[in-house]
Amino acid sequence: MSTVHFHKTTTATPEQFVAGLTDFGPGRSKVFSNSADKDLVVHDRGPDWADVTEGSKGTWERLHYDWSRPDRVVLTTSDSNAWGGASGHTYTFTKNPDGTTDVDLVTVREGKNLKGRLLGVVLGTVGKRVLSTAFENSVTAIEASNNGANAT
Repeated sequence: MSTVHFHKTTTATPEQFVAGLTDFGPGRSKVFSNSADKDLVVHDRGPDWADVTEGSKGTWERLHYDWSRPDRVVLTTSDSNAWGGASGHTYTFTKNPDGTTDVDLVTVREGKNLKGRLLGVVLGTVGKRVLSTAFENSVTAIEASNNGANAT
């Protein structure tokens, strides 16, 4: 099992970040590069949760999104062609006195088969840098979309 932690400070508010994270519409892959638009399926959705399948490059997972707490979004893997067990993602948001927000992401990957175990090894080594870049790009994209929305 691999667990990786990421942190970035953004000008987006927690509410803006949650809105970006839970926007399952077209163009999601521009914000979240590991979520190809063609592989995205929203199975069901409520006011503070969603059941979504997403992935890219041949790896997919079905995730239960829970954003019932304003300071946290939890994505729990319910099915996948690679991940099982305790796999998922937890985003935590902390408002700072200067108006910025700290975004912390913890990703847990527990391989359920050979593919998942091999990807877990890669994640624990060189893959962390790739995921870190993807996380930073997502934060930047959400920030930019909110700055663009505020500029009009």
